[in-house]
Amino acid sequence: MDKKVIISPSILSCDHANIEAEAKKINKSSADWVHIDVMDGQFVPNITFGLPIVKAFKKHSEKLLDVHLMINSPENFAEGFIKAGAGMLTFHYEATAHSHRLINFIKSTGCQCGIALNPATPVSMLEEIISDVDMVLIMTVNPGFGGQKFIENSYSKISRCKEMILKQNSKALIQVDGGVDNTNAGKLVSAGVDVLVSGSYLFNAENFEENVKLLKNSAL
Repeated sequence: MDKKVIISPSILSCDHANIEAEAKKINKSSADWVHIDVMDGQFVPNITFGLPIVKAFKKHSEKLLDVHLMINSPENFAEGFIKAGAGMLTFHYEATAHSHRLINFIKSTGCQCGIALNPATPVSMLEEIISDVDMVLIMTVNPGFGGQKFIENSYSKISRCKEMILKQNSKALIQVDGGVDNTNAGKLVSAGVDVLVSGSYLFNAENFEENVKLLKNSAL
């Protein structure tokens, strides 16, 4: 397969007491991006990172910061995260009434824009905006916590999303987040995935880079 698969390690599972060391570990690896989950305790039942963590990773990271906003009213915070260093800013379709307006704002700053869907949200909701975004993030677990079990019916959802992208000549990438490891990476890429987010599988490994390579190779 000639397709290049992007690996985006999720720092939800990294050692938060050693951000500089973790950023440098990712820099040295063959991973492509850094996935940062921002949770507000309202849109999802957990609180994680804010602007200081994004700024800290930007200071030490050589990779694109893939910032995933799991927060209500993302339009109120988008500019701050872009200024903090986000290279790809993804918000949830379910979190705002004005997705189109927010997409236009994010892209007007030069930042790439992604839109995320919870497991229960159908891809048909994106029909009017699929050509406007740079990426669609299909959650393969219910958002809020790391280390959850992969939702098996995600494959058909990914395939439907890919069909919509091709039908509308959209250039949007498909990203998945949740329960991704070397056992399902190949099937995910075959279904249409371009970007694999992986947290505990990578950061809990004895050898981080070895597992990044395993993930890339299993996606071929």
